[in-house]
Amino acid sequence: MLKENYEKILASLKPGVRLIAVSKYKPVSEILAVYDLGQKCFGENKAQEMKAKQAGLPADIQWHFIGHLQTNKIKYIAPYVSLVHSIDSFPLLKEVDKAAAKCQRVIPCLLQFHIAREETKFGFQREEAEAMLDSEEFAQLKNVRIDGVMGMATFTEDKAQVRSEFVSLRQEFDYLKSRYFASEPHFKEISMGMSDDYLIAMEEGSTMVRIGSSIFGGRDYSLKLSDLV
Repeated sequence: MLKENYEKILASLKPGVRLIAVSKYKPVSEILAVYDLGQKCFGENKAQEMKAKQAGLPADIQWHFIGHLQTNKIKYIAPYVSLVHSIDSFPLLKEVDKAAAKCQRVIPCLLQFHIAREETKFGFQREEAEAMLDSEEFAQLKNVRIDGVMGMATFTEDKAQVRSEFVSLRQEFDYLKSRYFASEPHFKEISMGMSDDYLIAMEEGSTMVRIGSSIFGGRDYSLKLSDLV
């Protein structure tokens, strides 16, 4: 079913929207099967799981970190991660910058905004993002690059609410683009939309959708890391 699921998702994407195949809790054999269909971008939400999988998979895979990133785990992904979607605080961004400097590279990042009505979600409010971007300390960061924004909508059947939350993320992107990144072509990404809501997200301007279960099926959370690699 992987091939059928994958091709169905690809056929539904709007032009210019990139698919991030979310492979968390999925074994390398399934990742490789989707890679062989042409998929190059995969998303993981645990740093140690990403590191273990990356070591045994093709070098041209682009690994996207999409989960809540703990500062003590940055070292596991800094050498190779293609994009960190989930920068949810200034202290975290500074730690990513330090790790990137040690690897002699610049790590592209997205600012995660808290758009949902759920307290369990992480992310910036606009005032926090402004304070960071206006600061001299931010100007000194040389090993991270802000490429856009990310957000997660509330897990709800209320599609109008989901749409309004995606609209709010697009508004945050437009505001930051006009005020801080107008001359920066790399600031162009809006990462929003997952298996249940990506069609709405694309209608509201998403440039990246993070889709896992609609490609890989349900996850077995009882699996250990050793079962996945």
